[in-house]
Amino acid sequence: MSKVCSVCGKHPVAGRNVSHSHRVTNRVYKPNVQKVTVVQNGRAQKANVCTKCLKAGKVARS
Repeated sequence: MSKVCSVCGKHPVAGRNVSHSHRVTNRVYKPNVQKVTVVQNGRAQKANVCTKCLKAGKVARS
């Protein structure tokens, strides 16, 4: 599943893990994206939506 929100466009971003001894490794921060059925243009459609948009009510679930 694509980790991009179809409402706000939130996507994975790169970052770094830094240990106590300051050893640095690369990592990816992934958004919490769910595949839900939403109403768009009067029809029910599946879309990838992040949980922040769902909680804020930016989409109408069906």
